[in-house]
Amino acid sequence: MTARVLFVDDDAQMRHSTAQALRLAGFQVEALTGGEEALALAGPGFAGVVVSDIRMPGMDGMTLLDRLHEVDPEIPVILVTGHAEVPLAVEAIRKGAYDFIEKPFVMQELATVIRRAIDHRALVLENRQLRAVAGKRDDVEARLPGRTQVMVDLRYRLRAIGASDADALIIGPTGAGKEVVARTLHDISARALLPFIAINCAALPQALIESELFGHEAGAFPGALRPRYGKFEHARGGTVLLDEIGSMPPDLQAKLLRVLQERVITRLGSNDPVPLDVRFIATSKVDLAELVASGQFREDLFWRLNVAVLRVPPLSARREDIPLLFLQLMREAAARHSLPEREVPPAFLAGLAARDWPGNVRELRNLAERTVLGLEDTDPDTDPDGTETGRLPDRVAAFERSLIAGAIAAHGGRLRAVYESLGISRKTLYEKMQKYGLDRRLIVEAAEDHDA
Repeated sequence: MTARVLFVDDDAQMRHSTAQALRLAGFQVEALTGGEEALALAGPGFAGVVVSDIRMPGMDGMTLLDRLHEVDPEIPVILVTGHAEVPLAVEAIRKGAYDFIEKPFVMQELATVIRRAIDHRALVLENRQLRAVAGKRDDVEARLPGRTQVMVDLRYRLRAIGASDADALIIGPTGAGKEVVARTLHDISARALLPFIAINCAALPQALIESELFGHEAGAFPGALRPRYGKFEHARGGTVLLDEIGSMPPDLQAKLLRVLQERVITRLGSNDPVPLDVRFIATSKVDLAELVASGQFREDLFWRLNVAVLRVPPLSARREDIPLLFLQLMREAAARHSLPEREVPPAFLAGLAARDWPGNVRELRNLAERTVLGLEDTDPDTDPDGTETGRLPDRVAAFERSLIAGAIAAHGGRLRAVYESLGISRKTLYEKMQKYGLDRRLIVEAAEDHDA
């Protein structure tokens, strides 16, 4: 496989000459003008190396290093530096940069460092895949199926976090499966045989909220006739899920922060602290950083939770998974209702990936349920709501998607050749691939399987 290199430099002459020399050395190079472009291309499954100048307007090389390592701390980043910046580059090595090259550099030297970095990255990705196969593969993939890179990355991060005892924050849109991820995280941990207590923060009764969570002693308030464990204490040894934690009242946020820091609770009506051995998992449909900025969420609590973060993608980010996911949901529904599995036309399955799913997996599950119960028309010429799909915008979009997918397959996934052959810019191609949920790796694999 041709090695992939993202070369970032704001100097046009340096960018073009270096990229050309690296291509002659056998690398697949994408020459980029700034760090934002590199961030858009380098995800957790990125199979390559980032080479960046340190001094650039806007996002400099050091900032790019930090941002890339937020995405994946094992992405190799090689920094290009002037003589006066060597101390800065050495500091970058301490922060996780793979290496640095001092200007003016010999191209052969840069190529050698890049090859070592690519070999290192290949081993990292191979080890991840082996660990994924060896660790709970059947269980995790059965609950969170999908071949798209976003799902592969989610399962990798979930397994890595599951082996630890760290608290976790799960972010994703409504219906994407945040609670499924939380339950899976609990079940692959050492706490799997102990309680899993889910608490809907948006539905807690305001008058009894502290009693519900912390418990109370007899006589703590009118009607408290006997002592009662709260949900936190009931979960001792296990996991507490704080669903939609952004809805938690501010005064309770302060009390939760103390629990997270000290791992003790105090029941209402008592002064005796009770040790608490639980793992906390919080979910949110919005980025908590936005709530912090608007003053709706405590910043100190946010940083306490923002240790191990899992982001659950919407269906629009994993369109290639939709047909297989739908079939799995149908099998589950058929087993649940003791009904035979129904066959659906391939054209209907193919059409599912092109539709919008604002309710995400929950909406897709409902459609599978209706289909199994015989309440859904699987005619490929109709949408799930029964409307005709022959509208001109839908046909144009379907044609454009198939045209781009065909070009990606024809050129073996080489995007430069794709956007040049289609007569569009690189940025336009990336935007349309994101819009239509096109994963070039899966397209190339499918084309190779067909040819074989």
